[in-house]
Amino acid sequence: MDQRSRAIQGMAPGIQFACLLNGQGGCTELTEGRTWDWRQDNGLLWIHLERQEPDCRRWLTQMSGLDLMIVDALLAEESRPRVEIYDDSMMVVLRGVNRVEHETPEDLVPIHLWIDKDRVISVRDSGQVLWALRDVREALWAGHGPPTAGALFVQIVEKLVRDMEPLIDDIETEIDALDDSFSATPHTHARRSLSAIRRRATKLRRWILPQREALNRVHYQDMTWLSPREAVRLREVADRLVRYIESLDADRDLAATLHDDLNALRSEQIGRNTHRLMMMATILLPPTLTAGLLSQRLDLILHGGEPWAFGIAIAVELAMMPAIWWLMRRARWL
Repeated sequence: MDQRSRAIQGMAPGIQFACLLNGQGGCTELTEGRTWDWRQDNGLLWIHLERQEPDCRRWLTQMSGLDLMIVDALLAEESRPRVEIYDDSMMVVLRGVNRVEHETPEDLVPIHLWIDKDRVISVRDSGQVLWALRDVREALWAGHGPPTAGALFVQIVEKLVRDMEPLIDDIETEIDALDDSFSATPHTHARRSLSAIRRRATKLRRWILPQREALNRVHYQDMTWLSPREAVRLREVADRLVRYIESLDADRDLAATLHDDLNALRSEQIGRNTHRLMMMATILLPPTLTAGLLSQRLDLILHGGEPWAFGIAIAVELAMMPAIWWLMRRARWL
């Protein structure tokens, strides 16, 4: 098996890969044994772990030298994007697009990062695929990757945010298409599409907003391993997230407007159909009334055989009409 295949498939259970950055944009792949033997004087380490595997916790507790509270935070099952500062070190929880087939891209998956001047530790769940990590690692293999811990962290953040843009664009494209074909789209299909768009936008916004706040906090931290230029790049990423949030808000507002227009159009169509039915009933009223009068069984009522019985029956029916009208006005139906 060549190095690239091993890099993609993982080194060992719990340890997806580990490499030493050479400070010039490249890296040296570490074997499993060298990963367990790593020391700070060996160079800048980037190790990527899989949270559910026992070797992940074993390496963090036995080899990382991190406090158990930090280890538990790195291995937390569900976490909102946030930043925790520990002297000149930082623990960051971010969210990225999971590119596993049949998964919902809007359900952004967490990645936990520990960064200090000597190492970067990234932790994600098994079975998840984050293109951001893959792209950064391929850049290191090609010799034009990040040279420092700060640059590595910034590149991971930039590519995590970059992968969100297609999701934002897809939502905007779908809502614009619905807006353009609003009158021609069947109501049931349009309502389902609008509801799906609003749910997707809400899911994305749920994670993007705290991620922007976390990156803003990083920007104002004075870390020795984070250069001013890298801090500016983080601020630009946070600004991009602001644009994403504004775009999602605009899409949700447009979806809500279209939904209201759809309800108004449906109410108008119901009113139009009701009016048509009333017109048909009005047109059929004379023959219906005539048929009802002519079909009366006068022989079944008192004095039905008298010549004035038919006139009395019509008079009673005419007298009932204002009574019914009065009852409907009293019930406020008219």
